[in-house]
Amino acid sequence: MRVAEWLLDSPRLGDNPNVKHFAGRLLKHPAREGVVAAQSRLGQLMCRECGNARDRRIGQDLLRQAARAGDRRAQQELGLIED
Repeated sequence: MRVAEWLLDSPRLGDNPNVKHFAGRLLKHPAREGVVAAQSRLGQLMCRECGNARDRRIGQDLLRQAARAGDRRAQQELGLIED
């Protein structure tokens, strides 16, 4: 998970679509296991970067789970999406 966060937060790497895809794959397992930070980051990534409605819906579900657990970034992102 730390590698995924580092990749996404890296100024040079974070904008590359291939890097985002790889980071998403790294976040997938921890998000499924209930790691709130992984749910939040993967949800944000899916809502912002995915082109299809199914992936955006999954991203919103991940954000809702993280927001219920108290993650502020997820709560803010949901506020932007649902407004």
